[in-house]
Amino acid sequence: MSVIQLYSLATPNGQKASIALEETGLAYEAHTINILKGDQFNPEFIKINPNSKIPAIIDPEGDNGKPFTIMESGAILIYLADKSGKLLSKDPIERNRTLQWLFFQVGHIGPMFGQFGHFYKYAKDQCDHPYPTDRYTKETKRLLNVLDQRLAGREFIMGSHFTIADIAIAPWVHCLEKFYEAEEHLGLRSFENVNSWLRRFVERPLVKKGMEVCSLDE
Repeated sequence: MSVIQLYSLATPNGQKASIALEETGLAYEAHTINILKGDQFNPEFIKINPNSKIPAIIDPEGDNGKPFTIMESGAILIYLADKSGKLLSKDPIERNRTLQWLFFQVGHIGPMFGQFGHFYKYAKDQCDHPYPTDRYTKETKRLLNVLDQRLAGREFIMGSHFTIADIAIAPWVHCLEKFYEAEEHLGLRSFENVNSWLRRFVERPLVKKGMEVCSLDE
């Protein structure tokens, strides 16, 4: 185990780690954790991530030559960027600006989009009250508007530089149509800056490769 070990599934959070690994060029081996079958609750995986969530990585020599285990996709992105010297500025102010948008995803886009998808698509048979879907629809649209305004006149979240902020956010935006099938419901076409940015994102060759890592379709 001389290269980074990735334990993941091609969900939005999982794709963040695999895309970052591809874009940084760090050598890794991928292991699929099928959360639909409960792999995340296996004792072997719990030793890697006690919270039973994907993704997680092990850098076999990350801790002064000893194995270093990392859970939480945001922490993984920062670690990979620092290790490779790519995707995150070394300038303290620019670094902080990038991390603000990373945490925007971790604290808002991920949880809110995830709840939207749960109630809009996956829990229709369990909850027939309109309130949860309405609430998370409104919040998802609000966050998309924040993102759309940020991207006005910018190629990527941080301007002309592709960073971990893009890698964190884009898979979640992509899943609104691809996995949740909510393009019409959310009016996704109206967010023109977001759509242009997302097209640029998914057209990157290494992004395409990273998005398919640990796919159940493999």
